[in-house]
Amino acid sequence: MKIGVDVGGTNTDAVIVGPQGVAGWNKTPTTRDVTAGIVAAIRAAMAEAGIGPAAVDGVMIGTTQFTNAVIERRSLLPVGVLRLALPATSAVPPLTDWPEDLVAAVGRNVALVGGGYEFDGRPIAPLDESAVAEAARGWARAGLKAAAVTSVFSPMNGAMEARAAEIVRQEVPDMAISLSSELGQFGLLPRENSTIINAALSDLAVRVVAAFRAALHDLGLDVPLFISQNDGTLMRVEDVERYPVLTFASGPTNSMRGAVHLAGIEDAMVVDIGGTTSDIGMLRKGFPRQSTHFVDVGGVKTNFRMPDVLAVGLGGGSIVRDEGRRIGPDSVGYELTERALCFGGDTLTATDIAVAGGWAEVGDRALVTDVPAATVAAARAEMRRIVEHNVERMKTEARDLPLLVVGGGAILVDWEVATASEVVRPPHSGVANAVGAAIAQVAGEVERVVAITEANRTAVLDDAKQEACGNAIRAGATEGSVEVIEVEQVPISYLPGNPSRLRVKAVGNLPI
Repeated sequence: MKIGVDVGGTNTDAVIVGPQGVAGWNKTPTTRDVTAGIVAAIRAAMAEAGIGPAAVDGVMIGTTQFTNAVIERRSLLPVGVLRLALPATSAVPPLTDWPEDLVAAVGRNVALVGGGYEFDGRPIAPLDESAVAEAARGWARAGLKAAAVTSVFSPMNGAMEARAAEIVRQEVPDMAISLSSELGQFGLLPRENSTIINAALSDLAVRVVAAFRAALHDLGLDVPLFISQNDGTLMRVEDVERYPVLTFASGPTNSMRGAVHLAGIEDAMVVDIGGTTSDIGMLRKGFPRQSTHFVDVGGVKTNFRMPDVLAVGLGGGSIVRDEGRRIGPDSVGYELTERALCFGGDTLTATDIAVAGGWAEVGDRALVTDVPAATVAAARAEMRRIVEHNVERMKTEARDLPLLVVGGGAILVDWEVATASEVVRPPHSGVANAVGAAIAQVAGEVERVVAITEANRTAVLDDAKQEACGNAIRAGATEGSVEVIEVEQVPISYLPGNPSRLRVKAVGNLPI
């Protein structure tokens, strides 16, 4: 038995997943201290499944807390920012284009020093070790507890970043240091932004992990604990303390992974309908298609491994106006059970339309009998138009795929979608996010710039695949279960020598 948990801004979901599927589940309000909500949800799910702590083999948790901290500008540490690049890159300094309120939270403690690499690994300049030490002493005098170190083309060679970190620790032994070579992909500014955000979250990461561990202790669960990453795989809880940014967007990813598991379909479109928005994405081999664009997090461009998701303003709490011809994008959100007509409120919502139309059974249908049939028909047509139009926008091929409908707002959809081969609302769709966390695998990835020719293609690809598989095993996957699921080769036309960006991803099962 494995326990999957999704800690959202409104609700905390827990599921018990065993060899026969979902054995028990619970949805409870998220609590301010996090621990109490997790304990309540897991305890109720275990009671429904009729199991005790001894039957549990592992716990997997997905959380939005780190994303929310950046968006809400809270619980962020001031950061010392070190870029190894001079004499290059001085025209665009760190924190360029950051929102002023976020800059105020992390501070402008920036130092540019000599160093960095060309795309082929040749040094731009030697590392200016004395300048690194001077920057670290300045941060110590300012009382900083976190630092972010970024070097040009460090994914090719992280040696300078590692040496700079050694120097900083010599000056400030207790400094939490984030290295861009361990976090981001190619692209200096987005990778640097990701590293700064990671450093700012370092203290919160320790506290959140402690809360998760305390929750398991309170439940008597002495089992391995894993956290969901934003690419649909898991990471060790110890790594979350070092790399909290890798959990960004794990909620939509978990919902998609849970959807394909519950439906038994690997290639599909997914719409995850919440209280305010619907997240629409596409899955291949059970994993979300990843975005090829820089991802905006709290107003900052980053290059995290994020799923390619389209968020549209349709949810269970979306407000219905103009006799059903306009729905959302504003929503009553978490106040649905207070403000919706079917719960005794005074606001007509998308949920009321589904109840009045007879295809959803929540609240009290007697409270929506006054909604005109024409309004129900118009709103139903508008909801269908929104889903069909945006599913079509997210498709990358002509043929129609199945559409999996999950999330708390899945009750809104009971019609055929013209842009899908079939519409499937799998069992336990309301807690698909927690199911996705429970069934997640661990991954290994490698990314590099290589010169691929017809003569060396096979050797280069085989080497990258072996390295990706090895990284998955080191992350905790059992050796016999690892397989390569993605190989991406993109020519870099603006660099000499016809190089390509090569990325290989492998996944495997946990030994539980």
